[in-house]
Amino acid sequence: MSSAPGAGPTVLVTGGSSGLGAAVVTAVARAGGRPLVLDRQRPGDGVPWVECDLADTRAAEEATRQLAERSGGLDAVVTAAGTDVPGKLADVPRETWERIVAVDLLATVAVVRAALPYLEASRGGIVTVASTLGVKAVSDATAYCAAKFGVVGFTRALAAELAGRVNVTLLIPGGMRTAFFDARDPQYRPGPEAKLNDPADTAAAVMFALSQPPGCAVREMVVCAEQETSYP
Repeated sequence: MSSAPGAGPTVLVTGGSSGLGAAVVTAVARAGGRPLVLDRQRPGDGVPWVECDLADTRAAEEATRQLAERSGGLDAVVTAAGTDVPGKLADVPRETWERIVAVDLLATVAVVRAALPYLEASRGGIVTVASTLGVKAVSDATAYCAAKFGVVGFTRALAAELAGRVNVTLLIPGGMRTAFFDARDPQYRPGPEAKLNDPADTAAAVMFALSQPPGCAVREMVVCAEQETSYP
């Protein structure tokens, strides 16, 4: 991951105000880099950001360009934003189902598309965030699985397309101790015995992928608790 002389890498993080995204923002800052955030909520103090509902892919593209131009380019993008509302297909409203796919898959594509000119100029890197449910399907998660399986396919194809120009990494994380599960109905929340990762540990893996020099790509990483039940 290259950067301007005397400056740390500039890393755009979607969903950077909470969860894994916030952990990545912290890790970038601690490494001497400059995190930028796209989110509906304000990130930590002093972090440049643009308020954006990522379900609006046109807005996501424009916000990405806006932050990149303000910052003089980009060295990396991490698409950490994600949402889910579990439930039977017949019980999940159409608008909710389609929003999950829009935020988790279509916004990933939109942000990467808008960032590409800047990343090609810097020989930078991309880390997309899928899920263990992007490689293993379960009941009551049709929207989330559809979106995350899509992120897996998109990223693998993108890595082939950008080979030699931009490093592309697919991150497949297991469950983490974040607010991701808080709004769910009780039957869809991890139980007290659930094995969940600290998001800071997953963020460290993201930083490892981004630390590789141009031409040396970590193509895929599965990062989960040792006793993760959703993988393999």
